[in-house]
Amino acid sequence: MKTLTPSPSDITQAWFVVDATGIPLGRLSTKVASILRGKHKPYFVPNIDTGDYVVIINAEKIRITGLKSLQKVYKTFSGYPSGQKEIPYAKVMEEHPERIIEHAVKGMLPKNTLGRAMFKKLKVYTGTEHPHTAQMPVVLEI
Repeated sequence: MKTLTPSPSDITQAWFVVDATGIPLGRLSTKVASILRGKHKPYFVPNIDTGDYVVIINAEKIRITGLKSLQKVYKTFSGYPSGQKEIPYAKVMEEHPERIIEHAVKGMLPKNTLGRAMFKKLKVYTGTEHPHTAQMPVVLEI
C-alpha cells in the first residue's frame, strides 16, 4: 500500500460564493475554513494547500446568537505599554462588517505560512456585488 500525495497538477481550485444572510457566524466560518483547507476533497493532505476560493457576500447580514452582540469584544495589542485596544462588536459591525467574518475564519486556519496562504483565498464583501464573476463561482448553500 502506498499513500498517494497529490501533485500540483492534480489540485484543481474551484470558486464558491456564499450568501451570509441570516447564517450564524460560527456555522459559516467553520464551513468556510474547511473549504479553504480542502478538507472536503478526497485527496486532502494537511501539509499542502488543496483548498478552494470562497467569496462571501452580504457580510453585514451575518447573525450571531445569544448576547454576543452586547458582550463580544475584539482585542488588539500593539506591543507597546498600554497598547491594548478593545473594540466592541457593534462598532466593528457598523464600520467594517467583513472583518468579523475574516477574524472568525482566520482563527480556524493553521497558524503558519500555509494558513496565511489559505486565508488569502477568502474574499468577503458587504452587499451583493463582488468583482469575481469572471471566475464563475458556484453557489454554496450552508
